[in-house]
Amino acid sequence: MLVGTKHLKQPPAAEMDREQVIRAVLEEIRPNLKRDGGDCQLVAIDGTKIMVKLSGACVLCKLSAATLEGIQARLIEKLGEFVRLIPVAGAPTAPH
Repeated sequence: MLVGTKHLKQPPAAEMDREQVIRAVLEEIRPNLKRDGGDCQLVAIDGTKIMVKLSGACVLCKLSAATLEGIQARLIEKLGEFVRLIPVAGAPTAPH
């Protein structure tokens, strides 16, 4: 028996591709953050707002704003649209 796909709640392909681009940019930046004892995790995507959680050394780093600006610029470049990177505190950490 075949199950119709119209009942599945999956984001459109464009949204899936967009999320993959966002995750790829964060993975690209992650080794640099980890080298300095920090990290950045994707928390949520809400339209043009991308929420991330900084952890480790990034939490108290005076350069974290510059780091976020750099990540945001890279996201804008890769996505071809303006997005806003928003750091959130105390967001749950997803298991790996």
